[in-house]
Amino acid sequence: MMKGTRRFHTFLMPNIDLHSHSTASDGILSPTQLLAHAASRGVQVLALTDHDDVAGLVEADFAAHEENILLIKGVEISVTWHGRTLHIIGLGIDPSHAPLAKGLQKIRDGRTERARLIAAQLDKYGIHGSFEGACAQAGESKLIGRTHFARFLVESGHAKDVRSVFKKFLVKGKPGYTPHIWTTLEEAIGWIRGSGGQAVIAHPARYKLGKNLLEQLFHDFCELGGTGIEVVSSSHTPDQIRQFARLATRFNLLASSGSDYHGPGESYFDLGRLPSLPSECTPIWHDWNIPLDRSNQADNKIIGQ
Repeated sequence: MMKGTRRFHTFLMPNIDLHSHSTASDGILSPTQLLAHAASRGVQVLALTDHDDVAGLVEADFAAHEENILLIKGVEISVTWHGRTLHIIGLGIDPSHAPLAKGLQKIRDGRTERARLIAAQLDKYGIHGSFEGACAQAGESKLIGRTHFARFLVESGHAKDVRSVFKKFLVKGKPGYTPHIWTTLEEAIGWIRGSGGQAVIAHPARYKLGKNLLEQLFHDFCELGGTGIEVVSSSHTPDQIRQFARLATRFNLLASSGSDYHGPGESYFDLGRLPSLPSECTPIWHDWNIPLDRSNQADNKIIGQ
């Protein structure tokens, strides 16, 4: 639970999205543009959760006040668990928390190394200049991710769109795939909790875990102090939403909701257009201090230090 919070009435549910990206990682829109777009879609509460970086939060802070949106300071941390890559979201973090900042810097350094290895693999396949192309796509961001390579591959005519890239390239068994060791689940949750935030498993259906491994993940996550899971995600079908709602209830985890918005044309859900959480879920925001009258700028606080 975040300090200094109070419960609000669920019948006045805000339009909330707790998973989005900006140009600080692999989003298309700058933090300012992202907040403006969120406002145009009626979003009242938005978490900026860039991959392994919090560099966009200062700009997002200012833009949130301008747009009268409650900003949740967040991050999406890359984790290796049982040989698989998972993403753990931190919500309500203090981005200046030293262990978190140091840990994220180490992950970003590893991303640069991985990017060079991806480029080398694509070069073997006859696709040249991908590292420089991905860097160009990243722009001012110091973080180079697979999405930047995907945009380069689209721009250079190797795929029709970013979504189709991940069926032909950059995934296991396809050109450009490079295994990588990220941080541990224990470290990621420790950094988030140490910074005052809540740890959430992002888009759990994407990991394609069998029943036993999924059970083990939830068990380990709870044992380490994890708080919630994304029940509603752009990656989830209606059946999967119901599946993870049941698991959230069973493991006594709070339910989160996020579009994983990266920008126009790259996201299955636009901001402000998420389906509701199933009624049996307890929302992760159930005891946050969310002002219900968003016209009162004095109450427009930021969750996170």
